[in-house]
Amino acid sequence: MLPAIALFAYVVLLPSGRGVYFAFTDWDGLSPDWSFVGLDNFSAMLDDPDALQAIRHTLLIAVAITVIQNGVGLLLALGVNTMIKSRNVLRVFLFAPAVVTPIVTAYLWRNLLGPDGAVNSLLAVVGLGSWQQDWLGDPQLALWSVVAVIVWQFAGYSMVIFLAGLQSIPKEIYEAAAMDGAGPVRRFWWIVRPLLAPAITINLMLSIIGGIKLFDQVYALTGGGPGHATDTISTLIYKDAFTLGEFGYSIALAVVLTIIVAIVSSGQYLVLARNERAAS
Repeated sequence: MLPAIALFAYVVLLPSGRGVYFAFTDWDGLSPDWSFVGLDNFSAMLDDPDALQAIRHTLLIAVAITVIQNGVGLLLALGVNTMIKSRNVLRVFLFAPAVVTPIVTAYLWRNLLGPDGAVNSLLAVVGLGSWQQDWLGDPQLALWSVVAVIVWQFAGYSMVIFLAGLQSIPKEIYEAAAMDGAGPVRRFWWIVRPLLAPAITINLMLSIIGGIKLFDQVYALTGGGPGHATDTISTLIYKDAFTLGEFGYSIALAVVLTIIVAIVSSGQYLVLARNERAAS
């Protein structure tokens, strides 16, 4: 194990340690000289409305994606787990968006959701012209448009994990519950839900962590705009580092992002693991 540990330490731990150190400096990313400023970068976040707004957006996106994506994924999994003839075709069709590069998907939907894009054109064709919106240019809609694009792409990914859990449940249990008079809703709640606990844990962990770290789709769709209406911590890190040259401050934001991911994912895992044990 020593060679692998040494390589991991050199490639991951050492750069991460240096990064954390620079979070306490005023380094601009180019100059070989910098000064140690202590906690100034972190205290500056408390007075930076853009940083506080980005943190709120990040948490809102993560929660929305986790709830909606997994809800849609579970419904899709339940649908294609039936004996309909087209179930295999539907599985491929629904999972296909997840294998497309996120940046490609974002550029595709940026064109579709534009003022003259296909979505508004379709609404006009079907007589719903009053529903036309500037989906990515309206500060009230832009954030939810981003969430909708991400759910569209990755709901099929969640579906596959749920489907694997559903197919591992023995059919005899369904048959026994049906003979005892349990309807579809009661079978789902008392049989499927507890036995699906490991898949639920995996899906919730993946979606919450992915939602907190979200960058490429947001940057390609809106660039964090309009204004700062869709800025997340990741997009703000990029702007502060490579546009404003505030590398020390941007690294401090990255440290905060790491702490948020660690706290949220650890807390979520402990709760889900306890519920999983209780269900089993």
